[in-house]
Amino acid sequence: MRSSALTRLPWRSILMVCLLAIAQPAHADGCEDPKVLRFSLVPTQDSVRELTYYKPVLDLLSRSTGKKIEFYMPTSYSSVVEALLGKWVDVAVLGPESYVIARSKDATVEVFGTYSRKADGVQEAGPGYKSVLITKKGSRYGTVESLRGSVLALVDPASTSGALVPERVFTKEIHQPLKEYFSKVVFSGGHDLSCMAVVEGKADAAFVATHRLMEAVNAGKVKLDDFNVLWASPRLPQDPFVYRTSLCAPLRERIAETFLAVDREPEGRKYLDNVKSERFVKMADADYDLIREVAR
Repeated sequence: MRSSALTRLPWRSILMVCLLAIAQPAHADGCEDPKVLRFSLVPTQDSVRELTYYKPVLDLLSRSTGKKIEFYMPTSYSSVVEALLGKWVDVAVLGPESYVIARSKDATVEVFGTYSRKADGVQEAGPGYKSVLITKKGSRYGTVESLRGSVLALVDPASTSGALVPERVFTKEIHQPLKEYFSKVVFSGGHDLSCMAVVEGKADAAFVATHRLMEAVNAGKVKLDDFNVLWASPRLPQDPFVYRTSLCAPLRERIAETFLAVDREPEGRKYLDNVKSERFVKMADADYDLIREVAR
C-alpha cells in the first residue's frame, strides 16, 4: 500500500506543521488569531538591550490585543525575514531593504508605520535617515580619495544603509565597485560594531545609518567626535514596522493603532524617548519604492 504524502515527510517536518497549526489558529474566513504574538527586530550587537527599548510599547500591545508577546531572537537581518515568511514571527522591525526583500517573497508582509525621529547629532528630524561614510578623526583618511586601497566595513548584506546604498549609490561617486576601490570589504554584523571597528582601527572606514550611529553614541560605545563624515546619501525611509496580513483584520488594526497612538500614553512616550523619536507615523508599501529603485 502506497503511503500518503504526509507520512513520507520527515518526522521533524510533521512536528513543525503541527506546531504551526496550534500556534496560529485560523478563523472561519481563514485568517489567523494566535494566542501569542511573536515580535522581532533586525539585530544589533546587543539585541537584548535594544529589546528593553521596546518593552513599554510591547506592554501596551499586549494590553490592547489581549495577547502574550514573545520575542524571537534574531541572528541576522535575513533570519528575521525568514521568521516572518515561516510564520514564526507576526510583528517585526525590519531595515528598508530587508522589508523590500520580504515583500517580494511574500506579499502578506506589510508595513504599517515607523517612528519619526528627533534631531540628534547627525540624525535629522523626521521619518527618514541617511547612510554615511565614516572614518576615524585624526587618521589619514580625511577624504573619499584617501580611502582608495583601505579596509571598509559594511553591516549586513541585507542592510540598506550598510550595504545596498554603498554598493548602488556611493559607487556612482567613485565609478568603481567597492571591492575594487577598497583593498578589503568585510561585514561587521551591526551598525554599532562597524562604528567600533573604525574607532578601534579594525576597519579604516564604514557605512552606517545616521540614527544607528547616534544610538551607539548615546549608549556610550563611541563619541560623535571620534568620526569624520566623508559622504552622506539622499534621505531614506525609516525602518518599517511590519505585520503579516494573514493575521485577522481586527488584530492588525489593534497592532497598528497601538503604535500610532504611542505618544498619547506614558509608556508609549517612554518608548519614544528610548528610540529618540517624537511620534509614530503611518507608512505604506509605496513609501519604500525608493529602495526598490536603488536595488534595481
